[in-house]
Amino acid sequence: MKISIINGPNLNLLGTREPGVYGNQTFESYYQALQKQFPQVVFDYYQSNVEGELINRLQEVGFSSDGILLNAGAYTHTSVAIGDAIKSIDSPVLEIHISNTFAREDFRHTSYITPVAKGLIIGFGLDSYRLGVESFVGI
Repeated sequence: MKISIINGPNLNLLGTREPGVYGNQTFESYYQALQKQFPQVVFDYYQSNVEGELINRLQEVGFSSDGILLNAGAYTHTSVAIGDAIKSIDSPVLEIHISNTFAREDFRHTSYITPVAKGLIIGFGLDSYRLGVESFVGI
């Protein structure tokens, strides 16, 4: 099984960015632990702060991955183009969020991804990614 993880803007700063919201762990260290926890899964990981690069990546992996975990960060609430890209690919996409966006600012309550995603996992910290992997592998 091949699962692609795509992270959007500012998620490269996990571990130092707003630790009260996002925790102290870097995504790189979490990603290594995730790979060890699921040795039967071939992962690939991509992060960009640029909307168009996220769309390009969705199109690159969206016909070959068994599933995509997408944390589009703030683009979740602004990008019709990312939503359109998800509709254009074959691979199922799970929308992932580390924080509970509904417990935050009002603008974070709207998602252009949720209506076109297979599902939504929100508010479980970095374990939101693990839960997404488990949903794809059938645990």
